[in-house]
Amino acid sequence: MMRVAVIDDEPLARSGVITRLAAHPDIQVVGEFADGPSALAGISALAPDLVFIDVQMPGMTGLEALAALEPEQRPLAVLLTAYENFAVRAFELHAVDYLLKPIDDERFAEALERARQAHPYRRGGLPPGTAAAPPSHNDDENSWLTRFVVRVGRRVAFVEAAEVEWIQADGDYATLHVGDRGYLLRESMGRLSRRLDPAQFVRVHRSTIVRVDCVAELQPLSNRDAMLRLRDGTPVRASRTYIEPLQERLRGRVGFIG
Repeated sequence: MMRVAVIDDEPLARSGVITRLAAHPDIQVVGEFADGPSALAGISALAPDLVFIDVQMPGMTGLEALAALEPEQRPLAVLLTAYENFAVRAFELHAVDYLLKPIDDERFAEALERARQAHPYRRGGLPPGTAAAPPSHNDDENSWLTRFVVRVGRRVAFVEAAEVEWIQADGDYATLHVGDRGYLLRESMGRLSRRLDPAQFVRVHRSTIVRVDCVAELQPLSNRDAMLRLRDGTPVRASRTYIEPLQERLRGRVGFIG
């Protein structure tokens, strides 16, 4: 059962969403709110799993209301809006989807299904578009990050850490490279380097992490940096700052060409 709150300053809009939700036996509507401040209080008190929330509301917008919540309090969200220009901010707040008004029934069902898929991970503290829940003790070999949850267009996708060959910084995001695919993740390189198993992943540059068993060659450079070649032929520069930890990881590998 997924607990849902509906937030919109228009009574008819709220009623329309609630009516659609009533057709789904796994959904329980736990509250409805007409403005941002009451929504904040209601979310804190009721802790819904999912909110359908209007972007444009007087006094406090839906985006402002979501942003005012602590990340651990923030539910999954489907934004309701008459405009398409909120997609980037919606992604930053880990909204699972946004619906353009007037709401289309097929798109409503699609958004609800995305929320269902993301719901188990939200309950574990894992909002879509972020890495898996952080380990509580990094010296526990079972606590390292093993899976990423990412957005692919309007879908939620799962990427196993063991499939990631290298990771590249991309502004406030990181790109996970898996074969010829790239997945955008809202995580800093510093945070990722602390959450990935150091026996499997090593940071080789302030903007790059590689999976150790994907490194095929290391070529020292005159400035004490190095060029790495991954098994698929991808060249990656390694900074002198990170050379020693990298070499320590590579020394134990049979057949490594250094």
